[in-house]
Amino acid sequence: MPISPARLPSHSQPAFRGWWLLGALLAVSSLRLWRLPEAGPTDYDSVRNWQVVQEFAQGSYANLFHHGSPGFLLLYVPVAALTRDFVIFQTINALLGISGLGFFAAWVTRQARLTGPEAAALTLLGGTSLLLTFSGRDFTMSSASLVLFAGLLRSHYARLQRPGPAAVLRVAGWLAAGLCFNYKFLFALPIIGVLELWRADGIWRQRGLWWRTGLVLALPYLVFGAMGALAGLPWYRWATFYLRTVVPAAANAAGRQATLHLDLLYYPRYLAGYESPLLLAGLVAAGWLVWRSWRKGGAERASAMPLLLYLLVWAGCLLAGMSLLIKAPRGLLFAFLPLAALAVLSGRRLLPGAAVLSLALAAVAFNVFRIHRELYVPLPTQYPQVAAWLQRHGATRVASTVGAGIAPYLVPNQTLVVVTDERQLAGLRQQGYQYVLLDGYWRVAGVARFDSLRRQQPVAAWPAPQLQQPLLFLEHSEFTGLSYEETLAAQQTAATDSLPLRLYRLR
Repeated sequence: MPISPARLPSHSQPAFRGWWLLGALLAVSSLRLWRLPEAGPTDYDSVRNWQVVQEFAQGSYANLFHHGSPGFLLLYVPVAALTRDFVIFQTINALLGISGLGFFAAWVTRQARLTGPEAAALTLLGGTSLLLTFSGRDFTMSSASLVLFAGLLRSHYARLQRPGPAAVLRVAGWLAAGLCFNYKFLFALPIIGVLELWRADGIWRQRGLWWRTGLVLALPYLVFGAMGALAGLPWYRWATFYLRTVVPAAANAAGRQATLHLDLLYYPRYLAGYESPLLLAGLVAAGWLVWRSWRKGGAERASAMPLLLYLLVWAGCLLAGMSLLIKAPRGLLFAFLPLAALAVLSGRRLLPGAAVLSLALAAVAFNVFRIHRELYVPLPTQYPQVAAWLQRHGATRVASTVGAGIAPYLVPNQTLVVVTDERQLAGLRQQGYQYVLLDGYWRVAGVARFDSLRRQQPVAAWPAPQLQQPLLFLEHSEFTGLSYEETLAAQQTAATDSLPLRLYRLR
């Protein structure tokens, strides 16, 4: 009996595409989780978030609005009630980031009717981004934010295609949820505003829609504001975080106070130097395709809003908008997946399918090489060795310079305090602190106030290649306020230090 062609496996059938997508997600998962227990915390924020969640689990909510992300911190309270193992927090967070990637890739695959190999190419190209892999192994709100950002894009794109009050409120719901996790969702507001003005379908003239949308957006602030008030915090604490982020009351420990810094080349340089060239190529190709269609009077107009144009607006606006502010690669967190999608979507319209897949495969291989060089080669972290030394020598009170990477490895009866100036050590000595760790993280954060301490003889010292990664320094250029070239110059100086972790006795 002949087999009907419809029964044959097809790259375009949903089940077949699903297997390709799942396989790609498993490959990305292996990269995110590989040697994760050896990595330790990637930065100060990861440790501080872990500490705040521990405080929540113990009933203290004084830091409810730490980093303006109460939703993220509260999400992990059940985990903290069961364990304080930092690796478990990292692992769960990594899986969240992979879920966000899958959520986004499945949406683009369905909307663009990608074949199975094309869906895998998109997933692998986005998932092997160096920055997304780095942030996917930390304990910050970035991973959960990608899940919510994918939900926001899906809901807003559906609203543009099928107008209706319910669709608008769903968009507001995703945006409100995102704001509970990451203040950077505020940057989505002007982009959505631009797209709404472009669409101009009259939906906003419906009676009552404005106040219902505003109520949905205000709801998290009302709920968490009340929760903060019950914890003894001012009701406006969350709003104060936004204000101090935009207009800092004083310079930070690195001396940076300004938040505006126009630099149109920072992000293109980063993308060209540390990410796949296909991301920028896809952005340019998508722009050219849209421009060509407009010249020919094609369908790329607001009333149709094809996916290519929609993602191009998001990626372009994020690149342009973030170029006005102080910079770090994480500023493009929301742009990486749209950029990967643009590379695949534009490539399939300009090149044969085999050429697109070959280019994507080569780009993914190069990304994996970068991940190995930047993230795996410096492993394992030496903080466990430092903690073991302190435990053997009976240290119960320890200071650390700027970095808190040792904190997850200390036992509960050990106290750690982070200092930003060596003049603080005299007071700590009087309080019974026994040792100070000259953590090379001070170089990463640009807090150079430890000259006298560095001239002393340490009781022990360890190498720390992880503290000398270029990406780690670039991720802190937002904190230091340094330019792209200045940041990499600081990293090269730090790389000459063979023993960045030095332990001193406080006498």
